[in-house]
Amino acid sequence: MPDIIYLEHTSSVLRDNPLGDPHVRRLPVYLPPGYHDAPDRRYPVIWVLAPFTSWGERMFNLQAWDENIVQRMDRLVRSGQAEPAILAFPDAFTMFGGSQYVNSSAVGRYQDYLLEELVPFLDENVRTLASPEHRAVLGYSSGGFAALRLSMCCPGVFSAAASHAGDMWFEACYWPDIPGAVRGLAQAGGVEPFVESLRGLTNARDTSRDWFSTLGMVAMSACYSPNPKSPAGFDLPFDPVTGEIDAAVWARWQTYDPLRLAADHIEALRSLKALYFDCGVYDEYNLFLGARRLHRLLDEHGVDHIYQEFSGGHRNINWRYDVSLPIISRAIARREG
Repeated sequence: MPDIIYLEHTSSVLRDNPLGDPHVRRLPVYLPPGYHDAPDRRYPVIWVLAPFTSWGERMFNLQAWDENIVQRMDRLVRSGQAEPAILAFPDAFTMFGGSQYVNSSAVGRYQDYLLEELVPFLDENVRTLASPEHRAVLGYSSGGFAALRLSMCCPGVFSAAASHAGDMWFEACYWPDIPGAVRGLAQAGGVEPFVESLRGLTNARDTSRDWFSTLGMVAMSACYSPNPKSPAGFDLPFDPVTGEIDAAVWARWQTYDPLRLAADHIEALRSLKALYFDCGVYDEYNLFLGARRLHRLLDEHGVDHIYQEFSGGHRNINWRYDVSLPIISRAIARREG
């Protein structure tokens, strides 16, 4: 069985966060085979970022005829396909379903939580190789978005990055949810009643497509366009009645789009020892289009990377970790001699 330990961390930056979410959280950590047999050996670290509406520990869920990510890593290491590495699974879940791992006055300082608190906390409590050259970030969906964004915008923390179906080219992946969000907000009675309905929610009875579209647009607005002066604490990028795009608010969203960020962070991307991303050609959120554009942009600038497309959609793609984990674990492994 994979070796997993749980560390408890008390966050200073999440204390008194605007949503009242917990500031004391568990950090699950996977330890590679042999960790306990060589007490002087230190290991590289892969930070694994969960998707929207999920958190680190949830990635351990079991499915019939499939492996979760730690089972896969254990097999890959034991077979010699991947280098031994520690995997850390932060919890960045919020009342809205996620934080996108950004700092927001409407959600909390989740970028600082990860980079300024959890990274050094893990280095102090587990035998890591505590330097950027031995540290990678990997994520799926919103976690993939964050892996790309953080590797670009926060150089000097990670030296390798992998993104599976990461959010990018926001026009293609977010705009299709606007009509459903307009309907969902009307049914809820507006933005503030919808937000209030999420407080203390333990059983989401409405699991319709419109409800999820509304949740997604509200959550992303809280992350990408916070506004302390707004009654809800954030601005929507569209008119809640007509769906018309608010150009000023949308421009704020675009500053987070990895596709747009990449053009201004070519050197940061070039400095990575490994950059991997992929997407299914049937991705329900059209993310393959943004991935193709990012691949073309990186090719034009001569940035080394690996891009793959596969026959599949957005979900049930755990098997793609069989590709990414060997690539980034080799990139951050300690080289002897």
